[in-house]
Amino acid sequence: MDQETIRRLSDQATHVLLNKPQTISSRKGGWMMISTILIEAWDLYAIAFVLIFIKNEFQPNAVELSLVAAAVQGGALIGALIGGVVADRLGRKKVFILTMVLFIILAIAQGFSQNIIDLIIIRLLIGIPLGSDISNGYAYIMESMSKGTREQMGSRWQFMFGLGEVFSIIVITILFATNIFSDTILWRVALALGAVPALLLLIMRLDLPETPLSLIQRGKFVQAKATSKLLFDDDLDMLPDQDVKIEKPKLHDFLSVIWRDPIKKRASIFGWISNACQGAEFTAWGFYLPFILTVAGVAGAGNIIGSNLVTALVFCLATVSGFVAPLMLPKIGHRGLSMWGFGLSFIGLMIGAISLAKIAPFEALNQTPPVAWGSLLVVGACILMWGHYWDASNGMTIVSMAAPARFKATASGFGYVFVKAASFFGAFVFPVLTQYAGKAWATAAVGILSLIGFFSAKYILPEMWGYVETEEVGGIAPQSEASAVV
Repeated sequence: MDQETIRRLSDQATHVLLNKPQTISSRKGGWMMISTILIEAWDLYAIAFVLIFIKNEFQPNAVELSLVAAAVQGGALIGALIGGVVADRLGRKKVFILTMVLFIILAIAQGFSQNIIDLIIIRLLIGIPLGSDISNGYAYIMESMSKGTREQMGSRWQFMFGLGEVFSIIVITILFATNIFSDTILWRVALALGAVPALLLLIMRLDLPETPLSLIQRGKFVQAKATSKLLFDDDLDMLPDQDVKIEKPKLHDFLSVIWRDPIKKRASIFGWISNACQGAEFTAWGFYLPFILTVAGVAGAGNIIGSNLVTALVFCLATVSGFVAPLMLPKIGHRGLSMWGFGLSFIGLMIGAISLAKIAPFEALNQTPPVAWGSLLVVGACILMWGHYWDASNGMTIVSMAAPARFKATASGFGYVFVKAASFFGAFVFPVLTQYAGKAWATAAVGILSLIGFFSAKYILPEMWGYVETEEVGGIAPQSEASAVV
């Protein structure tokens, strides 16, 4: 069988699968994939909480401390770069099992760090399986779920992220308040505890099937037909009952395919911009929110527990936002969700900047600011997080939806690179910008990113709700079922 015939048959099977109705089995796989974000959320908040204890023990300089906070983001960037390509060649299941095993080992290892350099290196390494897993997870969702439900499941990442943050805040605050561990032990336990949910997730994933689309694109037609029957009750009669050899797609083919289709091109460009803006938006301000609230004296000067409880309430609201976002997609579409998300984030950051400017004179005199300004700061944080959990839910979903089946994981990985590159930049640069320009101006600068995201959604993003990706089959582009419009 020649390569043109194989490609035509595989594209026909792909088109059928992308339009299949939902099943219980495929929904289970979707939830297993988005559960990864719980682990990332735990690590992200845990390090934000314990940075002060790490600083007291190792006495790092400003650059070293910033690298401790940002190293995971840098590692995730590497993971996203290589994970998607590897997953498209080896399959989804092998990658997401390997990533969880590596994360468990490295999460425990960081609790035994002997110095600041050890910790930075381990946290850089721990980001690699995280970045690979999350980018691979988006591909799994887009390949194993039906039209409409896959967009909504992809947008539930932020809901799971919020749950992970709230859970970690509560657990770590309890550990701190009860004095079960000394400060030097607490930060080690807090970071190592991330291995527990990772182990549970690994066990639950073991019986998940490979996606039929991934099998098809690797020429494993026999297994693809069996898996399709299991997930979608369709044995793909158009495929032969034998495995075939399919030429491996080259990375530059991915960009060329994206670039020659106007919808794919615009959707992908928006996704990359959106991912970068929301990534920096969160890690520049959301990541440092406990610190900002503490130094601003929102819960009383230096009240770590009080500031963390306020942070928990903010993230509880954000979790509600993450739950609501997928429900809004059928009503306002991906474009509307992004515009509202970035717009609210911009408003929240501007309110935060004004509040911090008013609080600054009191902070300089080591005085508690008036309750009104502290309250306004919390209001700004709530508006920001509500908006962020809308705009952040869209970018990765869109780049995964727009990509051809043979490039799903590659596209997800490439899109996630923008998230993590911007996240690393935000986590590393925001403290420096704060030092030289002050927290108010630094916060206002972050607001520019939200504004860029808003205008990108308005002028670049085509509506993607209900979009079903198609590629040329036999030299003829089949009519897409997308309703993607300007």
